Amino acid sequence: MNKRNKKVSVGIVGVGHLGKHHVKHLTAMDNVECVGFYDIDEARATVISDKYNVKSYDSLEALLIDCDAVTIVTPTDTHFNVASDCLTAGKHVFIEKPITKSVAEAEQLLTLANTNKVLIQVGHIERLNPALVPLKNYSISPKYIEIQRLAPYDVRGTDVPVVLDKMIHDIDILLFLVNSEVESIDANGISILTDSIDIANARIRFKNGTIANLTSSRVAQDHVRKTKMFQQDLYITIDFLLGLTEIYRVLDPDEPDPDAIQDVPFHYGGKTKRIVYEKPDLPSFDALKAELENFTNSVKGSATPIVDGQAGKNALELATNIHDLILEDLH
Repeated sequence: MNKRNKKVSVGIVGVGHLGKHHVKHLTAMDNVECVGFYDIDEARATVISDKYNVKSYDSLEALLIDCDAVTIVTPTDTHFNVASDCLTAGKHVFIEKPITKSVAEAEQLLTLANTNKVLIQVGHIERLNPALVPLKNYSISPKYIEIQRLAPYDVRGTDVPVVLDKMIHDIDILLFLVNSEVESIDANGISILTDSIDIANARIRFKNGTIANLTSSRVAQDHVRKTKMFQQDLYITIDFLLGLTEIYRVLDPDEPDPDAIQDVPFHYGGKTKRIVYEKPDLPSFDALKAELENFTNSVKGSATPIVDGQAGKNALELATNIHDLILEDLH
């Protein structure tokens, strides 16, 4: 049977808050045989096994015998050990973000994947946010980017600093959009509710001249997830929570724009231009399902990971540098 037509046998490690959604999606996919899962919490394992009619394994080793690929949905400090065992066993792995606790650990996983000729995909799910889809229709080369990710306190995620919990989502998107090496970083932050950094701000200058300002907080009254991008003749604002992408473009008087909702002329430097406003329709899809479909298709060879292990490591490295600078500033 052609590899692309063969079902991928997948196991899940960890079926907590997010892991149970992996089970839900993987058990429903036509091209996947979800062989089962392993979780250290026996009571939780029983509940999930009964709900989705899927096998609960007594050990990771037993699970690995029966599958080609694994999704790892465990606390960050376990990612390295779990992924190492899976990669050494020759299994493809999907790891929820961040890829590991340290850059050194991430580099070791990349080496293991290369040695065993298997792939790593990292669960930076915001890369699949429908609000980003319209950007593929534009030439994106932003000169300034402003990003806010704020949230009320939630005990989930507080095992890692806010930079590695929340800001890392935007760091991954930022590196994807800018596609340039970092030149310099200024960062500061404070602890308020926990023993780690709860509010962080970073100003990043890239070698191509782009400047980005990122703010993340888990001590906010409301959820905010907004990105604004500015470049010559183009301004884009994205609200990830509302699923709203708004685009403002500067065009010549006779340049057509069939997608314009508003079209306002203006005069500058003796020239007449137009500012057009577009609000593209966004596709509707489940980002986690799409992410897991991308992973299983990548295992089959019919796709490539949207966020591969190298991209996951790059996001972690920049996040770690930002966090380290904040700690230096505090001391």
